[in-house]
Amino acid sequence: MTKLLKKVRLSLFASLTLALLLGACSSMSMDQNHISEVTLDGAHEVPPTNSAASGSATIKIASDKTVSGTINTRGIQGKMAHIHEGALGVNGPVLVPLTKVGDNTWEVPAGTKFTDAQYASYLAGKLYVNVHSASNPGGEIRGQILP
Repeated sequence: MTKLLKKVRLSLFASLTLALLLGACSSMSMDQNHISEVTLDGAHEVPPTNSAASGSATIKIASDKTVSGTINTRGIQGKMAHIHEGALGVNGPVLVPLTKVGDNTWEVPAGTKFTDAQYASYLAGKLYVNVHSASNPGGEIRGQILP
């Protein structure tokens, strides 16, 4: 009888441990923040530019759809920067105008939050960031924001 009791206890312990681990994983995914590292260049603009400028961005989307992030550029005198909706190779509307905080640095304004539709576009890989200049007012460098 003691061997059977030990097996039952071990089985019960294993089941409880598995349930706790699954519960922890489930709550982790609900609280997970998405961080996208983006490279910007002229080749990804639509149409492509011959710009030697480049940039990098870190865009963070929290579980409540709050957005934050920074773009740093090199070799460009940027006039505007935005997060747009559009698949790779497709231009789209501005969703979030970014704030210039330095000669080569742009930030997502505090308190920015995606709608459900914008968040769905993000998850589908249909958002991008770009930086506009006087010589390329439609956009000089661009990078896709991928989840």
